[in-house]
Amino acid sequence: MYLATVDWFIILAYFAFSMSIALYFSKRAGASTDEFFLSGRKLPWYVAGTAMVATTFAADTPLAVTELVAQNGIAGNWLWWNMLFGGMLTVFFFARLWRRAGILTDVEFTELRYSGKPAAFLRGFRAIYLGLFMNLIIMGWVNLAMERILTVMFPGLTFFGIAGVSFLGFEFSAALLWVGLIMFLVAVYSSMAGLWGVAITDTFQFVVAMGGSIALAVIAVNDPAIGGIAGLKAQLPEWLFEFTPTIGGSSATVGGALTMSFAAFIAYIGIQWWASWYPGADPGGGGYVAQRMMSAKDEKHSLFATLWFIIAHYAIRPWPWIIVALVSLVLYPDLDMARKGDGFIMVMRDLLPPGMLGLMLAAFFAAYMSTIATQLNWGASYLVNDFYRRFIRPDGEERDYVRMARIATLLSMVISLLVTSKLDRISDAWVFILEASAGIGLVLILRWWWWRINAWSEIAAMVAPLIILPFIKPYVAFPYTLFIIVSWATVVWLAVTYLTPPTDEKTLRAFYERIHPGGYLWKPIADQLPHVLSDSGYLNLFIDWLAGIILVLFTLFGVGHVILGETGLGLLYLGIAALAAGVIYWHLSRIGWDQVGD
Repeated sequence: MYLATVDWFIILAYFAFSMSIALYFSKRAGASTDEFFLSGRKLPWYVAGTAMVATTFAADTPLAVTELVAQNGIAGNWLWWNMLFGGMLTVFFFARLWRRAGILTDVEFTELRYSGKPAAFLRGFRAIYLGLFMNLIIMGWVNLAMERILTVMFPGLTFFGIAGVSFLGFEFSAALLWVGLIMFLVAVYSSMAGLWGVAITDTFQFVVAMGGSIALAVIAVNDPAIGGIAGLKAQLPEWLFEFTPTIGGSSATVGGALTMSFAAFIAYIGIQWWASWYPGADPGGGGYVAQRMMSAKDEKHSLFATLWFIIAHYAIRPWPWIIVALVSLVLYPDLDMARKGDGFIMVMRDLLPPGMLGLMLAAFFAAYMSTIATQLNWGASYLVNDFYRRFIRPDGEERDYVRMARIATLLSMVISLLVTSKLDRISDAWVFILEASAGIGLVLILRWWWWRINAWSEIAAMVAPLIILPFIKPYVAFPYTLFIIVSWATVVWLAVTYLTPPTDEKTLRAFYERIHPGGYLWKPIADQLPHVLSDSGYLNLFIDWLAGIILVLFTLFGVGHVILGETGLGLLYLGIAALAAGVIYWHLSRIGWDQVGD
């Protein structure tokens, strides 16, 4: 046992404070589904944005980053850094539109944008597919990471004297049973507090998780066995510190740094970020990110919440994890590659003093709980608003829907534990989601900007990857599968679009009057509505998108170079990032908020 009395006190205090937030917001959350799922649309940008960051700071992410760094150096993080391009697209092109839509969930968007039975079918299908099937896989891999953390931290762990349980073919280790207990607490406060409680708790949990990660990085790198940044760099190969991958090279010639064939580079940098649906990186800004945008006070708060999320997610949060990952390579060089992620847990277990160890373990609990709370609330919003209320009980009372939301939250928790018991590797779940959703991204983007997209387009784009994936998976490895799946799915959904009737004009006109996205591809509808002041100025939005990417990448590299002792280069990069931020600020302040699209 590695925990001292003070560690247990800190952990219990953390749980008590989290539950107290839930109790405080429970009455407010029960007032309506709008309060339960969208906090009454009153979240300020800094709470909504921080809640997004906290959700993506799951228990699995530090372990995954450690594995990437061990295998491919710092550059290995480009396997997820590439999603920045799609995230910044959401900031400037979609955030204000989601808030403007005035809907409860992004799945509800289907019947705002499309018409008839196909739209109703798509809404119900997406509610079950995303709210149950995909959501359970996501929670499964997050649970699996927490199970690994408890297994490493507490060797020989039992659950009140029980080493494990077998039930109907499902195997539950003692660690997974403890994860289930923690998840039950999350489900209780999530079902009590609604999005207000989840968002405020997320903000608190992010501060705990980020503070703990920074403290761990500082203590670890200054351990006598490491000797500071200079000692760390002296004990590890130079290639581990490269920030960018080698394109078309060989690991044998560059010493192991992330190398990509030109085709793999195009798959990651040129296709994945816009083609695949992924939690927190939806090309059209959907999922729980859309939920946070729709819960913001107004369009301005929606945009700034998303911008803060992207900056913190990509530019600030990774560095403590990267430093600890590098330290783990020095301290535990003999760990098998499959267990390199455990090195992060072992660093905190072996180097942190009493009190700090409890704080860091509480930080992991915070990371885990913030993600699970959001996934439970988000998934329940689909199951209740877009399935139960839409198809089973459309004339129910608000308190009935809130009660069903709480039931759906608890049931999702139970089923996700069953899914976790069948998962072996987190990375397998990641790849499956990226491949199974490859091809839907372009439809999720174009449905805002092209009137001809219809419900059948989206249905075809969702189903097409699932049809071809079983045939190519035995012969083609990820990410090369993306070329085949995206090409196939695009041909299928385009063909289906032109072979099926368009959305009826009444629905299209109502959508355009409500959202007024503007653009050439809406011209046939816009010409019928000359009184609607449409958004324009897409060149300015494109410039802001580029400036946002520069802001984040140069902040990311600038902070990294400063941390690694290359202060001059780091300050230069941060200066370029500041100029990019100035361009964005000047543009938004010059035109006035109400004309952000002009």
